[in-house]
Amino acid sequence: MSVITRWPQNELCFTARKRAAAVTAVEEAFASTLESLRVDIGLVEMLEAIYVPLGAWVACRKSEKNGPLVLGINGAQGAGKSTLFNLLEVILTEGFGLKVVGFSIDDLYKTRQQRQQLAESVHPLLKTRGVPGTHDVELGIEILHALKNSGPDSVTKIPVFDKSTDERCEEAVWQEWTGPVDVIVLEGWCVGALPQDEQQLEQPINELEREMDPDGAWRNYVNAQLSDRYQLLFSMLDMLIMLKVPSMEAVYEWRSLQEKKLAERVRYIYNTQQPTQHLKIMDEAEIRRFIQHYERLTQQMLEDMPSRADVVLCLNNNHKIYDIRVNQRGDYCK
Repeated sequence: MSVITRWPQNELCFTARKRAAAVTAVEEAFASTLESLRVDIGLVEMLEAIYVPLGAWVACRKSEKNGPLVLGINGAQGAGKSTLFNLLEVILTEGFGLKVVGFSIDDLYKTRQQRQQLAESVHPLLKTRGVPGTHDVELGIEILHALKNSGPDSVTKIPVFDKSTDERCEEAVWQEWTGPVDVIVLEGWCVGALPQDEQQLEQPINELEREMDPDGAWRNYVNAQLSDRYQLLFSMLDMLIMLKVPSMEAVYEWRSLQEKKLAERVRYIYNTQQPTQHLKIMDEAEIRRFIQHYERLTQQMLEDMPSRADVVLCLNNNHKIYDIRVNQRGDYCK
């Protein structure tokens, strides 16, 4: 394959030799993980054209900062946030010698019991995970504070959420990070989102809102949550990368693909006589309904975030990066 675009030449960081050495180191590191990440065969070309220059840009930014750099990755469902994090983790670690830890805002989802309580006390739609108000934001803030202030013997536990069961995993299987860190990554579909104003909330925008939220109680609650503690969480970010999807239809198609992959993994894991009725795998109709929970805020972010994010990676319908925008440049890019 050939790349469609390249990292802006006026935003290149470090020397060409140092970037080339990083490409070699990352290529070797990816030899055993390429298949699991499902990255295209032209990985080296993509590393040289886009991902290593992006990693160098982040590493330069980190070099100008005392303490850990907190990086946010934003993107709608199926945009490739987890894959981008995995790439950056290896690039920053193997290519530039940095210690990197990351987690998803999805791993902060409240338990099913907590969401059921919200559904009963506030609005039935809050039983469905995803929108602001369904995350344990205080836990996220605590984790970022712990990682930013970690010492040589510090151990920070990071939750894990199992989407196949729609439930937070037991603490025994949570991720653990020991010692200090250079770069902390928080990725998620609404990371860095801003609340809407009251006028924007007046009219429903899809079938879900028309049928289930005609008076706007759910969307106003979600917006109020986003206006409050979520902004404190997002204020801890030092920089933000946005994976900009081309349309909501693409979001549906890519999220459907994610669910199919999840179903495949579950079938492999549960290829025994064990019962699987407890698993929460969605069919296409359920996925489309599920995406409508996210549509309002996703559309808002597609409009306002490209001018706010530090880096915007624009995706086409084939899920390829066709344009790269760097909005904030500093002396760290030399």
